[in-house]
Amino acid sequence: MATKQRTILKERAIQGKSLHTGEEVTMTLKPAAPNTGFLFRRVDLYGKPEIKPLAENTSDLVRSTTITDGNAKVHTIEHVLSALAGCGIDNAEIELDASEPPIMDGSSRPFVNLIMEAEPLEQEEDRKFLEITEPVSVTSGNRSIIALPHDGFRVTCTSADDRGIHVQHLSIDIDPETYVAQIAPARTFTIYEEIEELIKIGKIQGGSLDSAIVIKGDKILSKEPLRFEDEFVRHKILDIVGDFSLLGKFLKAHIIAVRPGHSLNSQLVAKIIETAAGKKGKASVGTSPRKSYVMPDETELDIRRVLDVLPHRFPFVLIDRVISMDGDTSLTALKNVSVNEPFFPGHFPGHPVMPGVLQLEAMAQAAGILLLRKGSAEGKVAFFMSADKVKFRKPVVPGDQLIIVATLEKVRGNKLATAKVECKVGDHLVSSASLMFAIVDAGDEA
Repeated sequence: MATKQRTILKERAIQGKSLHTGEEVTMTLKPAAPNTGFLFRRVDLYGKPEIKPLAENTSDLVRSTTITDGNAKVHTIEHVLSALAGCGIDNAEIELDASEPPIMDGSSRPFVNLIMEAEPLEQEEDRKFLEITEPVSVTSGNRSIIALPHDGFRVTCTSADDRGIHVQHLSIDIDPETYVAQIAPARTFTIYEEIEELIKIGKIQGGSLDSAIVIKGDKILSKEPLRFEDEFVRHKILDIVGDFSLLGKFLKAHIIAVRPGHSLNSQLVAKIIETAAGKKGKASVGTSPRKSYVMPDETELDIRRVLDVLPHRFPFVLIDRVISMDGDTSLTALKNVSVNEPFFPGHFPGHPVMPGVLQLEAMAQAAGILLLRKGSAEGKVAFFMSADKVKFRKPVVPGDQLIIVATLEKVRGNKLATAKVECKVGDHLVSSASLMFAIVDAGDEA
């Protein structure tokens, strides 16, 4: 007998502080029609933009899962997605009045309680599953994750920190009953020594012992006793359930993970999609893997493709569009300089001027796209190494449109490259530089 799709009967809301931005946020769950899947809506932004949590919209994966569509993004969505998928919900709308759901106690239990208050409801249409017929795996150093064919959804996970002090292992079949009781209450955790660095890069601004467990050496800092002896590995499984909902369908597989994280989970999701696409001639899950390089036949890139190619994200994406490319040798891009840019309030109050260093960064991003022009650049990242002959001739102010022209000068063994880049506003040259890059494998940037 086929399993039916499920949504919720009632609208329910929850309020709290977000983990990374520290903002107060209200999240509202709403019913959705069959075959909608999950849909995030930013009600705090003009036009209330919607974003589907699918692999093709995944952007940042540093300590959380982020999805982006155009200029709208939502991050740290894994606990909400995990609760919905873990409770067997297929279709729901998630409205937010900020960029991030509330962290609550660091687990999925508050969201599970919200779903139960909203009353899960069976729908007429059959649920759609994604089934694999052969093993699919990814490995990164001493981390690995593999999906094996299986009639159900089972996760076997081994979790450990770099020192091997807190090694935990669990194998569990995931269904709504076991998820609610055994996985949802497990809280997120972090290593004490990593907290300062995370704060420096703008993360965990709203973090506290109310919303996370902190591991300090062999000690565990927590506002309450551990909910399970193996709470860490259970939270890793919670994240896997959330990240795998980015497939857009319920997966039938046995997932075996060793020291997983959001990035590794996302890589396996992308590989499963790629495998399904290869077998059927098109992506069978309604999405396609990103192209992190520029195809030879592409002569311009819209913002979505720019975000595919560049690793940067808000507020550091300084290319709005690539308007032309001349083979592998030159590229023209533009950056619309709006009064809403986050740097103008401080640079300078009452006399806004675009910082020269950000013009230089825009030049580097344009040249980086040019260096990733060919298929041989797949899986590569262009790292900005140095700048020479830098000149700033005229101020760039709100309302200006920065035209950036990058011209490749030298490439040495596909590892080092130099480019000449100029920025113009209208017919006036405003800045220029000669830049050097190192081209490395994406997995080597750490």
